[in-house]
Amino acid sequence: MNQIKNKPKSYFKITGNILFYGLLLFFIFNNNAKSWVLQQLVAVGLFKADIKKEGVQKSTGAVNTDFSFIDINGNITSTANLKGKVIFINFWASWCPPCRAEMPSINELYKKLKNDDRYVFVFINEDEDKTKALKFIEENHFTIPLNSSAGAVPNEIYSGSLPTTIVIDKSGKIVLKHETMADYNTADFIQQLQELTKD
Repeated sequence: MNQIKNKPKSYFKITGNILFYGLLLFFIFNNNAKSWVLQQLVAVGLFKADIKKEGVQKSTGAVNTDFSFIDINGNITSTANLKGKVIFINFWASWCPPCRAEMPSINELYKKLKNDDRYVFVFINEDEDKTKALKFIEENHFTIPLNSSAGAVPNEIYSGSLPTTIVIDKSGKIVLKHETMADYNTADFIQQLQELTKD
């Protein structure tokens, strides 16, 4: 009699376990699902970028921040030619869930500041197949430009971790190197960027 009474409980327990582990596997192996979860964490403010917290470049010697990048039209630009401006650099890939999670905030920051000539935004895509990156941008109605590195990038700028975001001040000094996702579209972060433009 007890065995019959316990059967419904066992059935619900097994079903619950199957559903739980099924959902867990879904979120582990599905990039879109992972990105969505991470995006919610970014949106609620768990991941914030902070130039002041990261601190100014600690190296006493000269740090190489110069590298070239190419846009989808084949135009090559060097960061060496951008001195005097605040440079926001983001390394990303369409297959990278943390990159996808932070992209809405980065896109909003870009839209707010792209017409201000005191700033330059450089988005370096690390997809081998650039059509996937373009598809990701188009499907999400992002307006960021698609660039690729054109040659070696100094380790001080990018050492292979995605996403990586760098902010370089007007004098060419790295003031932020953030190697994980973050919300960049915040009043505090924008104010910190604005302070970098002052003489």
